[in-house]
Amino acid sequence: MEEWIEEDLTLLSKDVAPPRVLDQQMLREPIRHLNPCAPLSLPPSATVLQAIRLMREHRIGCVLVVEADRLAGIMTERDLLLKLEQGGLDRPLAALMTPDPEVLHPDDPIVYALNKMSVGGFRHVPLVDAERRPVGIVSVKDIVDYLCDFFPNDVLTVPPDTARGEAWTGRDGG
Repeated sequence: MEEWIEEDLTLLSKDVAPPRVLDQQMLREPIRHLNPCAPLSLPPSATVLQAIRLMREHRIGCVLVVEADRLAGIMTERDLLLKLEQGGLDRPLAALMTPDPEVLHPDDPIVYALNKMSVGGFRHVPLVDAERRPVGIVSVKDIVDYLCDFFPNDVLTVPPDTARGEAWTGRDGG
């Protein structure tokens, strides 16, 4: 009994909720269940440097470009890597942004976000309301965190040294 860990003991308790199961129904839950981040936005006339500063300050990978309260484009880290030329930091976002990006709605199923990210190669998908006003942004991290919630013991207890693999038996992992 001394070798049992806390998680094992809680499984024996009758008050513990049954484990969540990842199935097709869970992927059909609305995106709003992922608790997507509120979007940060700038106007198309803002400079690339302003976008970079905003992204660094908030530790995010994209900024939405909004004009007249409607989504006009998205500026991502990938846009900066592929389109930014030396000395182009004073250029307006409109020159480098991805215009008219693909979007989803908060009530769309999570599987739609997975599809757009997989097929389109996107790491961020803007969420908009019926009038195309930005209301959030769903990221790959949001989906990974959602999936990890289904396997907390498998994901959070991984050994710190992957080279040790299955030989690891301690508790100093995740």
